[in-house]
Amino acid sequence: MKIAIANDHTAVDMKNELVKYLTDKGYEVINFGTDTYESFDYAISGEKAANAVAGGEADRGIAICGTGIGIGLACNKVNGIRACMCSEPYSAKYTRLHNDANMVTFGARVIGIEMAKMIVDIFLETEFEGGRHQRRVDQIMDIERRNSGK
Repeated sequence: MKIAIANDHTAVDMKNELVKYLTDKGYEVINFGTDTYESFDYAISGEKAANAVAGGEADRGIAICGTGIGIGLACNKVNGIRACMCSEPYSAKYTRLHNDANMVTFGARVIGIEMAKMIVDIFLETEFEGGRHQRRVDQIMDIERRNSGK
């Protein structure tokens, strides 16, 4: 599985630890984030990673900024992206089971690395349930199509 990862300057250390963690587990990671601590706008890397997921270059995406909120907002502006912010594993599980989220976001200033690893593991290992949830995901995607002019 290919994973796109995005971050700003506040999340360099967390991103680096997660890249090592994921590659050690056999995932291929595509880094769209910054590797320096100089001020860096999260929207830039969030959009690049989201485009990789939406375009099929990556299977799923992880986006990290200070809170996980701003980068998630940027990711969700890309057609085809369902990025959900999670600060604990329960939400990560159900965002996959019920929402078929293709990106997860969290804040490097909000959670620690071990919690991030748990969230990422559950997010990547959980499959979408489909069934009645597919109708709801389709409704979300219909909203996106109606509002994007397509």
